[in-house]
Amino acid sequence: MSFDLKNTVQLDAELSPQQKKLNGLIEKIEQQKIDLAAWEKAQNDIQQYARQTLVPIYNELHIVLFQQLEQLWKHLHSGEFSKGEVIQIDGKIQHLTAYLKDSNALSAQQASTVEEIDTFYQQYAEHTNAKKIKKKPFVETDSKFESAESDEEETAFDPFDDWDSTQHEQQREQAKFKRQQEKREQAEKMAEQSLKTVYLKIAATIHPDREQDESKKIEKTEMLQHANAAYEKQDLFYLLKLQIQIEQNRGATQKGLTADQVKFYQLALDAQSQQLDNQIDEIIDSLVWTENAKIAVQKSKGKVQISDLYKQIDADTASIKQQVKWEKDRLKYMSRVKGLEMLLGNGAL
Repeated sequence: MSFDLKNTVQLDAELSPQQKKLNGLIEKIEQQKIDLAAWEKAQNDIQQYARQTLVPIYNELHIVLFQQLEQLWKHLHSGEFSKGEVIQIDGKIQHLTAYLKDSNALSAQQASTVEEIDTFYQQYAEHTNAKKIKKKPFVETDSKFESAESDEEETAFDPFDDWDSTQHEQQREQAKFKRQQEKREQAEKMAEQSLKTVYLKIAATIHPDREQDESKKIEKTEMLQHANAAYEKQDLFYLLKLQIQIEQNRGATQKGLTADQVKFYQLALDAQSQQLDNQIDEIIDSLVWTENAKIAVQKSKGKVQISDLYKQIDADTASIKQQVKWEKDRLKYMSRVKGLEMLLGNGAL
């Protein structure tokens, strides 16, 4: 638009602190709009870059892990291992199935194998729990033995023991996400209410049917068309610009905005700013695939640049390549019973 939303009727020194704050908020939103446009433009390019570099090596990792799963499952049913070794193998198998269950890198047959193994352990766990509940009333005199046996069983069939801290972190993230979601919903509600209020006020003020002067009628018709288009696009920022321009045009002697107007615009623009932040965050979140990248983005939220995601993709790709190398070496040992025993003995499974 040809006019500026910032209050320029008065000199900057004459503006109230509230009006200066409003101008600062307007500058912030204008920058957010520029940033959002840049992220929207870059989104497809970053996704394409990740598909070409990160995804292939990520898929390779899943294939290698599936091969480990197959080897361990085979050895578990054919080799002779101690009870402690079986517990380790069981835990590793369950860890791998949990990791691979939602993988898109596996073939249909491989995915079916993962599901069958996962189902086996789920059914075994249910059966074990049912037996424990059934036996409980009859083993009260041997509670120490039962407790030890129970602990051992839980160790054998719960691959998530070492995930306690991770689960706690996930709970914190879920709570944080819930607060962010509530904040987004409040901002959206406020923006929607403000959008309707501003639009109706503009429409009532400049409706062409109330104008007798033909030239002004044409001008108001054009302005109303712009207002209609902005309302359809839910562009509150544009409507606020339009409203201020109309109010300034109506009163040549008017010295800036009233305190009530400034307060309303601040509330409305705060909601608009939050919406823009949410849109940018959603784009960034859609471009983050790995845990390392998620942590990096969380630490730099609001400061992350487009170039940062390219660097993070390169770093993740290099990291996963190294992991693939390690997992392939581990797979070589797993292919032989003696090699597997060596991994078990060194705690390197």
